[in-house]
Formats: sequence, structure tokens, C-alpha cells
Amino acid sequence: IDDLVKHLLALLDEQDFDVAAIPTTIANTFPGLDESAETSNIKATLDFVCSNIVPNLKDTTLEITNLLHALNGQFVPAGPSGSPTRGMAHLLPTGRNFYACDPQALPSMAAWEVGQGLATEIIKRYLADTGGHPEHVAISVWGTAAMRTHGDDIAQIFALLGVRPIWQKENHRVTGVELIPLSELGRPRIDVTIRISGFFRDAFPHLIVSLDDAVNLAINADEPLDQNFIRKHYLEDIANDQNEESARYRVFGCPPGAYGIGILDLIEAQNWKDESDFAKCYINWGGYAYSGSSPEGIEAKTEFTHRLSTVEVAIHNQDDREHDIFDSDDYFQFHGGMIATIKALSGKQPKGYFGDTQNPAAPKVRDIKEETLRVYRTRVVNPKWLDSIKQHGYKGASEMAATVDYLFGFDATADVVQDFMYEQVAQSYALDKSAQEFYEQSNPWALRGISERLLEAAQRGMWANPDPDTLKALKQTLLQSDATLEGRSELS
Repeated sequence: IDDLVKHLLALLDEQDFDVAAIPTTIANTFPGLDESAETSNIKATLDFVCSNIVPNLKDTTLEITNLLHALNGQFVPAGPSGSPTRGMAHLLPTGRNFYACDPQALPSMAAWEVGQGLATEIIKRYLADTGGHPEHVAISVWGTAAMRTHGDDIAQIFALLGVRPIWQKENHRVTGVELIPLSELGRPRIDVTIRISGFFRDAFPHLIVSLDDAVNLAINADEPLDQNFIRKHYLEDIANDQNEESARYRVFGCPPGAYGIGILDLIEAQNWKDESDFAKCYINWGGYAYSGSSPEGIEAKTEFTHRLSTVEVAIHNQDDREHDIFDSDDYFQFHGGMIATIKALSGKQPKGYFGDTQNPAAPKVRDIKEETLRVYRTRVVNPKWLDSIKQHGYKGASEMAATVDYLFGFDATADVVQDFMYEQVAQSYALDKSAQEFYEQSNPWALRGISERLLEAAQRGMWANPDPDTLKALKQTLLQSDATLEGRSELS
């Protein structure tokens, strides 16, 4: 089907997406069916492509026009937000003053379908890896992703717990949640610990209450404990003298008014030894519990520590093609930090799963090492990307240095980078002569940072068996970078 779609679009592209060319395009692709009623839906879709999508894509130049209007105090037209690459054609053209979503309508009905698919894929993957169901998983949830997807992550949590949203028919707003009977669910209810971002806490306080309601519904369900893991763990905690309210805590985040994880500061200052340092930071920054009874948050570092110590799977989802795990420090802080913390507390390496909903109709779940290898091959050492990013001069060099930093950070927290990856990054980013010339002209500080970070990876044993010649060349590159920067400092 994908090949047929590409063929249709390629033929239309040759005709500059002229609506009049649609019948001929269909006839060339499906001989004998050009006038058939069977092709009516295809005609309507191609008409939409030619009449709406293509003109709107051409209008993306309005991004610059409207930016200049805004800077000049002029009107900028409004438009919805989201990710166009997920099939949201109504978001085009870009460059508008976008608004988010109706928070009361999250998760949407479409997000519920995606969330169920994600939950199913998580369980399938864990069953394939271990032969059993996970009793306890943890997931990081971001507010920006909730806006883009209209609540995929929330829907996934509901699905894992065996709870579904209730929508008001008139406006599709969520009015509550209800239990899915075990007979319909067909599997145990999974215990879920949620680490929310500071922005999510601020933007979606009602969703925190909904999550808490879903947790309590599952805990209060009088069901066999081998079919209701969250109730099982709750009763175990009560038996171990934990009070009833704190035994129900499942939503954790930063203290009110605070944001982030704090692990980036440790990485940048090189002020860490192993995952126990990351765990202390992760707990200190995220050890506040949020619930229906404590919407303003309450310190619960002990409870957060206890929850994470029994987690078997650490989950983070990505919903679009515009970003990847080496695009921002938030990925290794939230997901990598969670993995490092669980390992430090439990003494076991948890499964790190990455949910991919770039195609909402077919959610995928990969092990974090698989995702690392995918991004490494498709972007990090992809010559096309490297050549393209160099066209951006100083900023391009900064992005290359940041990519190495984020790759290092994810390896430090989640142990995902193999030796051959470090070797190739060293060759492509630091030792390649054309790259060195680029840095010298555009941003010599980037080369210094890249060389220093790669040498740190070797020093810490993360790059376990580096080639001695590569290390020698990196050290020489670092010395040359220092000399170059010192010379520039003296000239200024």
C-alpha cells in the first residue's frame, strides 16, 4: 500500500499536483478503474492533497513573514498546535500563533486508541523478553507531548491500569474513569509509577486528579492479587506499616515551582561516580507526590524511593519525527535518570522501553539500546545529516557538540552506547580533517568540547576498549584546540 501511495504522489508531483491530473494518475496506477466507484475515496483523498495539503505546505514560508509581523506588533493569525508529521494536516500552514488544546478533553478518543496500542506493545515486548507480565512499570510524562498528542501517555497509563476514560457525548470532554472488567481486559492490571514534568504539573492539574482516580479505582477493586498487581503492592505496603494514603501515591514530580531533573548539572560538572549519584539527584528533584488529596504536592522522597526500587520497566514515549533521544538533555535526564535510579535502588538493570508513536496507527516499542542504535545510524553518523548541519555554521557546530554530550549522558545513565559507536563518533566528529576545518572556521569551542567529552568517556570506562591511536589523536586534538582558543583569547 505504501508503495502505491508513493507512486500516486510521484505521478501527481510530475504534474505539479494539478487537480485535473488526478483521473490520469489513477488510470495509470489502476488500469481500468479510473471511472470506477471503487476509486472514489482515492479521488477524494488526492483532491484533498492537491487542494489543501500542497498549497498549505508551500505557505510554510509564512513562518518568517508572521515572525516579522509579530516583532512589528502586527496581527498573527491563530492556528492549532501539534505535529504535522503525525498526519495532522489541519495544523498547516505553520507559522501561526498556535493554541494548545482543550485540557478537559484529554485523553481524546483518538489518543485512547494509541494509548491502548502502546500498552499492548509494552506488555507483548516484556512477555517476549521475560516470559511473564510486568508487575510494576514507571513512565515519564511531559506536558508538551500531552498537548501534541492530546494525551497518548495518559491513555497508556489508563490502559496499563485497566481503566478507561468516560467522555461526555456532546463535547467529548472527559468526565471520569471506569474500571475495565478483568474478563474484558484479559490480563493483570499493571502497577504504574508516573514521573511528571514541572510543566505537566502546571498545565494539567486535573489530569493528575484523573490519574489518581484511576489508581484508586484499581487499588480498591476486590480482585485476585495475581490479576491486580497495583492492589497487591498496596496491600504489601500496608502490611509493612506504610500509611494508607502514602501507599496509594503513584504520581511524582518536582516540588511546586521547580522544574527539571538536575542530572545535567552533574554531567556538566563531571561531579558523579556511578548511578547512585544520579539516583540521589533523581529522588531529590522528583520526590514530591501529587494526588487528588494533595494537588499542591507533598514531600514523599521515601515513598518515591520505595516505588522505584521495585520497578521492572522504565518507559518513555516519543510522538513525532522532529526529535530523537540525542536531541535534548531531557531525554537522558528523564528516561536515563529513571533507569539509573531503578538500577541503583534495586541492584538490577530494568528494561528500558521506548514507545514510538510517530505513526499513531501502528505504535512501536523498542528497547532503549535498539533505539540508540537506530538514532546513531540514521542521524548521529549519517553523512547527509553531518553535511547538512555544517551549513548552519556556529549553531551547526554547537548542535554536533550537543549530540555528543547527549549521547554521553544517555550512556552514563542507561549504559546504551557501544565501543564502536564512540569510535565512529570520534572519527566523524573530532578527527575528520574536513570537520576540524569546519570547527576552526565556525566554532572551535565545539571541537574542544567534543574531544574532552570523548576522552572522559574513555577515562570513566564507558568507552571500554578504545583504540590507542584514536585516544592519542583525541588528546592531540584537544591540545590543539586549547592552543587555538588561547591564541584567540590573546588576540581579543
